[in-house]
Amino acid sequence: MLDHLSEPVLDPILSLSVAFRQDPRPEKVDLGIGVYKNSQGQTPIMQAVQLAQQKVIQTQTTKSYVGLAGCEEFNHSITQLVLGDGHSLSDRLTTIQTPGASGALRMLGDLMRVAQPDTTVWLTNPSYINHKPVMEAAGLKVKYYAYFSPETKMVDLAAMMSDLAQAGPKDVVLLHGCCHNPTGADIDFSVWQAITELSLKQGFTPFVDIAYQGFGESLEGDAQGVRYMAQRVEEMLITTSCSKNFGLYRERTGAAIVLGKNAQQVANARGKMLTLARATYTMPPDHGAALVKTVLQDEKLTNLWLQELTEMQQRLLSLRQTLCNELRNQHNTSQFDFIQSHKGMFTMLGFSPEQMGRLRDQFAIYAVADGRINIAGLTEKDIPYVAEAIVSVS
Repeated sequence: MLDHLSEPVLDPILSLSVAFRQDPRPEKVDLGIGVYKNSQGQTPIMQAVQLAQQKVIQTQTTKSYVGLAGCEEFNHSITQLVLGDGHSLSDRLTTIQTPGASGALRMLGDLMRVAQPDTTVWLTNPSYINHKPVMEAAGLKVKYYAYFSPETKMVDLAAMMSDLAQAGPKDVVLLHGCCHNPTGADIDFSVWQAITELSLKQGFTPFVDIAYQGFGESLEGDAQGVRYMAQRVEEMLITTSCSKNFGLYRERTGAAIVLGKNAQQVANARGKMLTLARATYTMPPDHGAALVKTVLQDEKLTNLWLQELTEMQQRLLSLRQTLCNELRNQHNTSQFDFIQSHKGMFTMLGFSPEQMGRLRDQFAIYAVADGRINIAGLTEKDIPYVAEAIVSVS
């Protein structure tokens, strides 16, 4: 049987981490995999999470199964985090905990396949590396709509809206809730409003992947567009992750949210998702959800977490500013000023695979071949060296 398998293709991002660890050069910098690092180059455990973990250990009395939907207290808390405390959609919403946001993507991909087998999912060009393979693995068709302009390094609004005007009732349009991966170029609130109106006119279903809430403008600001849209459309799909804003990368803590026309439609969707969960992973891992639930249900821990999250978000802004200043002041170039306008962890430099290869081979700077760099992977001391390397290969 195994003789029929083809040779594996290396993951374009995870393989970078392996190569980085094996590189003996002391000046090496890892700007590939999307994790946040502090000034010491470490991905820290947030203090609020550490305190929540102590509380969970002290109070947890069982390791029994949590159920197909995961922790319902987590589901409620994470829905409030995304859609706000005052949302009036509870009778039209259902949320289940999933193994990370990628698990949520696959869950909703499978749900779409069952509900409407000929669904086409529209993705931004470019989009998160997992979007296409996950949707195709679920048996769905994938198309791309214009999004990022290689010339301006910003969103090409006219081309995007022109493409989305072609989407119809059997289409699902996947949007990045904030901090677009891989480009860092976000749409503003007015564009969220325009896409909402287009969805109502054309009949396509919005699907929002919000994996970086709190890393862009703020926890509330990053969810403004999602919340506006949810209040106005009849159907909507949402995936969310706790990897970044809670630092729970290895705990695989995410959720899939479905908004329907009415309570019966939502009950049907929930029942199907639980059936799908049973046939795949059965139950999601509990520990990460227990930590998030504990943080969000404890006022002191919530305030501490918000403080830490804000510090991370502000540091990302500072790293962008410092890198741009270094490029302008020390290398006399404004070519990369667009980096300041991007949000979240990522930026697309606009470099070719050959240029990215030179960054790796000549300077030991590891980043994805498509030109994406992880700003959150920088440390302050790295910036002069990275700026010099960027100018050298540009």
